[in-house]
Amino acid sequence: MITISSCKNRVFFELKKNSSFFFTNKCSFAISRTLSRYKFKITKRIETSTIYYMCVLSVCNCRNGAERKVKNQPYADLKWFHLGFHVGLHAQDLILTNTGVATNGETWYAEIPSYSPGFSVGVIGDMYLNPYFNLRFTPTIHFGDKKFVFRRPEMEGVEGTDENPVVSMYSTSVRSNYLTFPLDVKYSAFRVNNYRPYLIGGIYGAFDLGRKKGNPILLKGTDFGVEFGIGCDIYLPFFKLCPELKFSFGLVDLLEKDRSDLTDPELIKYPNSLSKATSRMVTLTFNFE
Repeated sequence: MITISSCKNRVFFELKKNSSFFFTNKCSFAISRTLSRYKFKITKRIETSTIYYMCVLSVCNCRNGAERKVKNQPYADLKWFHLGFHVGLHAQDLILTNTGVATNGETWYAEIPSYSPGFSVGVIGDMYLNPYFNLRFTPTIHFGDKKFVFRRPEMEGVEGTDENPVVSMYSTSVRSNYLTFPLDVKYSAFRVNNYRPYLIGGIYGAFDLGRKKGNPILLKGTDFGVEFGIGCDIYLPFFKLCPELKFSFGLVDLLEKDRSDLTDPELIKYPNSLSKATSRMVTLTFNFE
């Protein structure tokens, strides 16, 4: 038999049970909704960051692509041996040492007041040693001359007469055609696109092919010295163009002191006013390899 009291208790239990169910579902829904919001925000941030970094990488790649150029002759420096030639200009000079010795009461001092440009041409033999060093042999012939001026300081400004003229300056030129045999070591830096700078240095031997006796100044026929320079390899589609600036310094005294070939006694005072002469030369060449 079901009483009214038992019915009330059952109804109260069912209501309590349903309330707990509704409360649990509501909490679960709220938590799920909150997690969904955070998940959406995190996903949105990740997508935004990804798009940003992709844009940055794209800009960097575009910039690198713009800076990079197609390399001409990428394997030109890996040849074991190759030949070439060069042409250019040079200026010959001498480092003079004056004695100041008086001859017949006269004292003369010599100098080379200016440089006379000459022409240079030669061949190139280049041997590969490693990615940075090469051994080069460049026989070259230099066509040029040197102008000497002898001055007598104590007589400058003094006027002579027709019977007794005063000579305070004497000038002459010496033509020198040098055949040189340089042996150099070339150190090359990293190649940047189609450019590669380098340093060069070594020794050389020279032979004077234009000696003429009878001139007041006579130089020896052989010379030996050191040289160094800088240059840059420019890689063109079919060859390398290499502007090169080189400085050469002789180590041998070139002044010929035995002047028995002079027939005019008035000329002997000019070579006697010098005690030493060493060569130096500046050369600008364009190498084609």
